Amino acid sequence: MGKYVVYILECRDGTYYTGITNHLDKRLEKHQAGKGAKYTRGRTPVQLRYLEWVENKSEALQREYKIKKMSRYKKQILIKSLGVLQNGYTITK
Repeated sequence: MGKYVVYILECRDGTYYTGITNHLDKRLEKHQAGKGAKYTRGRTPVQLRYLEWVENKSEALQREYKIKKMSRYKKQILIKSLGVLQNGYTITK
């Protein structure tokens, strides 16, 4: 398992937020509490839809950038193809 996680959240309004962290549980708690990224603050509750472990922050930032450039449709394909169960985190669809 890598040290950083690239993740996709689905916000209450149906939009997606992509981020990175090295402490997933803490980061998800912050998002749910409205203390995470500005984008998610008014869009709680959020649901974890996808996660991907990478080795370091540089890889995480590169992957985050690629995902953020994807269309909504491509993000949905990514979520559906890989968003089932990873490393003890159940991803709901």
